[in-house]
Amino acid sequence: MQPDHFTATAPGQAIRQPVGYWAFIPDPLPPTISWSSELIALLSAADRALGQLAGWGHTLPNPRLLTQLFIRREATLSSRIEGTRTSLTDLYTYDAVQLSLFEFPEDVQEVRNYVQALEHGLARLAELPVSLRLMRELHAQLLSGVRGDHWAPGEFRRSQNWIGPAGCTLSTAVFVPPPVEAMHTALDQLEKFIHAPSQLPPLVRLALIHYQFEVIHPFLDGNGRVGRLLISLLLADWRLLPQPLLYLSAYFEGNRPTYYERLLAISQRGEWEAWLIYFLEGVRSQADDGTHRIRRLQALQATYREQFQTARAAARLLQAVDLLFEQPIFTVTWLSDRLGVNYPTAQRYVQQLEKEGVVWEITGQARNRVYQAEAILQAIEMDQAAGA
Repeated sequence: MQPDHFTATAPGQAIRQPVGYWAFIPDPLPPTISWSSELIALLSAADRALGQLAGWGHTLPNPRLLTQLFIRREATLSSRIEGTRTSLTDLYTYDAVQLSLFEFPEDVQEVRNYVQALEHGLARLAELPVSLRLMRELHAQLLSGVRGDHWAPGEFRRSQNWIGPAGCTLSTAVFVPPPVEAMHTALDQLEKFIHAPSQLPPLVRLALIHYQFEVIHPFLDGNGRVGRLLISLLLADWRLLPQPLLYLSAYFEGNRPTYYERLLAISQRGEWEAWLIYFLEGVRSQADDGTHRIRRLQALQATYREQFQTARAAARLLQAVDLLFEQPIFTVTWLSDRLGVNYPTAQRYVQQLEKEGVVWEITGQARNRVYQAEAILQAIEMDQAAGA
């Protein structure tokens, strides 16, 4: 890390450590923000888009059916930023079978851990605020049983880490977070900022918190994923959304170089406005995207229900149609368990769904068959521009 890259406007200091390398120690939040007309306009647009998404969230009769799709899409995209190759289809297939019927990418369990960490965090909010303790719990969930499980799951680091290209050292790293003692001080300050009353708009606070967590980099591995999880949890904890429907990983993944450039520009030169504009544009675009996906999914759900109601289908078959939106890749056994019916009855429902073109079998096997509702997967995976 080059100390001369950090100017007098940096929100912290590059400090030379006793062993010779330089590390950045951030100032406490909040910084002084210059409210340009562009920033104010974008904050207003982001607030409107988030409000519209919240409105759609309130209309969901059974939120779990659709929010599970959003959570799994977020897990796939957030993990992809870290180099995983698992697709949403891989994740749902893994959930459906948990057997060696398919060859799964080795990193599918990492994505599954992200789902479990987010669900754990959302459940814990009922009894535990967003805090250092919750951060450690999320980290433990993320790294359990996967390639990062030797990086002290659930523990803040006890040694120095650094950020840069593969093979770099502390001396050649692009950025070196605060050393351990300063890290703990910065984490305590961050926790106080999260809980303290503030006159800042919530979305601006969220952008500041995300930067500060990433610059502290308190874990040996998994900091990016924990940082993105915190965005989702704070949106829920602050009651900005009734359901977990907004995720920024798709935006960060699609603009990855800019994401890293904006974070580094804050540390080096205090360029808060550029980061806030970038972050708020992400909120605006992903809130619009989430609203669009909900509308597509609800329209598809209504089409299916009308299709089977017209045919005077059994009430349980209509329930089966709804369950496809929670688990669009499934087995007859799973459907039997969820509906509380015997296997032959569930199999008959699946045959009806298959006959109507709603699902089809994807293994080509006579036994241990797996079915897929392709239209639902397309609705959640589609590019916004393609589906507009």
